[in-house]
Amino acid sequence: MNRFETGSSSSTADLEEGSTLMLDFNKLQDIAKGEADVIPVAVQDADTKEVLIVAYVNRDALAYTLSQGVAAFWSTSRNELWIKGATSGDKLELLDVRVNCEQNSLLYLVRPLGAGACHTKGADGNARSGCYYRRIERSASSDENPGGRSAPSWQLTFV
Repeated sequence: MNRFETGSSSSTADLEEGSTLMLDFNKLQDIAKGEADVIPVAVQDADTKEVLIVAYVNRDALAYTLSQGVAAFWSTSRNELWIKGATSGDKLELLDVRVNCEQNSLLYLVRPLGAGACHTKGADGNARSGCYYRRIERSASSDENPGGRSAPSWQLTFV
């Protein structure tokens, strides 16, 4: 049985820079309780094919993105339009927008115009290219069960 911590009592630093797996399985429920009608959008670097971020858009964010040619999203935590790069300068130039078969998610193909797409910074102090900078790996130590079997333990490691 896999063990996953909940992120409710963790600090932002623990969540964004830690090695403990704290997946937020309640995110979609929280979004559904919000006031904005949104759909997910995966954002991919058109040149490198790296997935940079998964975010949400409402009608206003999509309209802004299409009319201005830069990626914009709906911040589900702040309940406001989030124009990527407005404060950091790390804009994402829109090259193409794709719609999935059920028309309930989007894919933005973009070209990053700044240092990175993630709001976090690496150990070198530079913006990370994307938000997917850690992977899930089995921990070197696992808890021993009475029957001699060990239950897998998972941790995050930096890519």
